[in-house]
Amino acid sequence: MSDSSRPPAPGTAPGTPTARADDRRAAQAAALVGVGLMAGVDEIVFHQLLGWHSFYDRSTPDVALLSDGLLHGAELVALVAGAGLLADLLRRGALRRAPALAGVLLGAGGFQLFDGVVDHKLLRVHQVRYGVDLLPYDVAWNVAALVLLAAGLAVLVRDRRAVRDGRP
Repeated sequence: MSDSSRPPAPGTAPGTPTARADDRRAAQAAALVGVGLMAGVDEIVFHQLLGWHSFYDRSTPDVALLSDGLLHGAELVALVAGAGLLADLLRRGALRRAPALAGVLLGAGGFQLFDGVVDHKLLRVHQVRYGVDLLPYDVAWNVAALVLLAAGLAVLVRDRRAVRDGRP
């Protein structure tokens, strides 16, 4: 993302307070992108292609369709806002790949886990699928979320160690 052959902008050398703030902003902006991407995958694959559920299944088909449209609108806002924030960091030469990758993975995993625990189990606005034993679907859904979260945390920890040890 940022060109490593270019000298860093003043105050943006890895490990400086400005660079740490930029890395935090990159991770947060990329997390918005990750949320939008995972919401898109959920909506396209599970809502539209497979037809397993809608965002809100506890009413009429018209309400289910409306809820999917609202989810689609929210996912687009997250994608555009996150991309805009990342583009600003890139323009300033302050975007590093590792914090952005960690943010995408953490955002995607966070969305997936929230959906699996809160939407599916606590609020029961929809299930992964209907007419089947839910346990394998719930386990797969939430394990996928945990894998994404673990991968994001691993990228973040590895990058922080690299910055601490003076490796870009």
